[in-house]
Order: sequence, then structure tokens, then C-alpha cells
Amino acid sequence: LEPRSVDELIEATERAGEHNVPVTILGGGTNVLVRDGGIRGLTIRLAKSLTNVEIEGTHVTADAGVLYPVLANTTAGRGLAGLEFATGIPGTVGGALYMNAGAYGSETTEVLDWADVFREHRVVRMENRDLDLSYRHSALHDNPGWVVLRAGYTLTPGDPTQLKARIKEFRAQRMNGSPNRPSCGSTFKRPKGDFPGRVIEAAGLKGTRVGRIEVSPVHANYFVNLGGGTAQEALELIEHVRQKVRERLGIELEPEVRVIGEP
Repeated sequence: LEPRSVDELIEATERAGEHNVPVTILGGGTNVLVRDGGIRGLTIRLAKSLTNVEIEGTHVTADAGVLYPVLANTTAGRGLAGLEFATGIPGTVGGALYMNAGAYGSETTEVLDWADVFREHRVVRMENRDLDLSYRHSALHDNPGWVVLRAGYTLTPGDPTQLKARIKEFRAQRMNGSPNRPSCGSTFKRPKGDFPGRVIEAAGLKGTRVGRIEVSPVHANYFVNLGGGTAQEALELIEHVRQKVRERLGIELEPEVRVIGEP
């Protein structure tokens, strides 16, 4: 389901609950691995709906389905600084909040004021401090029934030309450092004081394959589908890499990709 409004989204989740139908909310589906058995129940995708953006002064309100790179471009064009990093995050406002997404040394929590969340049959405005935002984590991880509807940000005035130039630079960095094959995005979170791609490469695992899923030779923290790969192969490769990094380097890698669905 791609709801056309917040009210339709709320109605769908409420009706599903009345009939004990499980609900899965997806933004754009990035940084998500769906098991081979698919998703049971109702899946709601927000990326092509709930896309309204409102700007008043330095305050920005964006629906959960707004693509983060689009929000970065929109705010930069209006001379508002703070979200340029979002151009490197191919997800939605809701997904970025769920993960406290970040890139290029910045994170969502630095500019987020609040989020409207549908929980316990009502809409609650939750302040930044109440969302338990930390590295690739938010309170939504511990409360799967909560649904982000929209988010509010406070940005700072800036020069549109300079902000767009910065976005262009970030975009070029991403294009040069990311594989051009299908993937689930970053596979692992950063280990303390290091980077997962460097760690995986140091363990000699670049190019390692399970079936048709490969540790990308371009960036080792991306596991790419060479065509015909399965979710089970991806999960096996993730576990294989974790085990080898643990054995060879004594480092514990924690998955960043969200795994959902039935085996």
C-alpha cells in the first residue's frame, strides 16, 4: 500500500490491527534485506507518497516519505544549511530518523527538532531528546509498532550557491566510492575508531562470494547482487564475514542492514 495521506496511513494501520494483520512500514526500502519468504501481512511504502515539505524561515517540516536527497536539494536551494549530508543517503525522512542516518561527518540528530509518531492509536509529537537517537539507532528500533508521519528540522541560513556546490561534491564522492550493482547499502555499522570497509578489506575478504552475492571489490562494506542472488546467500555472506573478521582481527562487526520478512 502507498497511502495518499497521513489519515489513510493511520486508517490502514488501525484496520490491520483490528484484524491481527502484521504491518511493515518501508520508506524507500534502502538498507533493508527482505528474506526469501517475503513479508507477511500488510506492507506500507511511503517513498512515493507523503512527500510534502513546508519551509518557514529556518524551520522545515517534511513528511516521512520525502526522499532525503530531495530534502537536501530543496533546503539548499532555499539557502538553508545543515542537511547537505542527506544527499548521500538514498532513503526517506522516516527511514533516516529510524536509523539516525548520517554521512560525511554529520547525523540526522544534529538538525532534527521533533517527529510526529503514530503510537498507541494516537499521534504524538516526540522531541529529539525523547527519540533516543544514537549511532544508527532510535527509539523506533525498540518499538516496531510506531510509525513516523513527519519530522521537523531547524537549519541555519547559508548561501545557496555554496550549499549546492557542497552537495555536488558529496554526490561525486558517493558516486566514486560506491558500486554500481544492486545492494542493501552499508552492511555493517562502524566499529569503534575504524571503518567497516577498511576492516573487511584488511581481513582479505574483498571479492568473497556466497552464491551470487559478493563483497564488492569497489567498497567492501557493500555486498552486491551479481544477478540471481538470494537473501539467504546475503545472510550467509554477512555471517561469514563477521566470523572471519572476528577470527583474523578480533573485531566484532554489527550489521547495519535491517533484516525483515519470512525465511
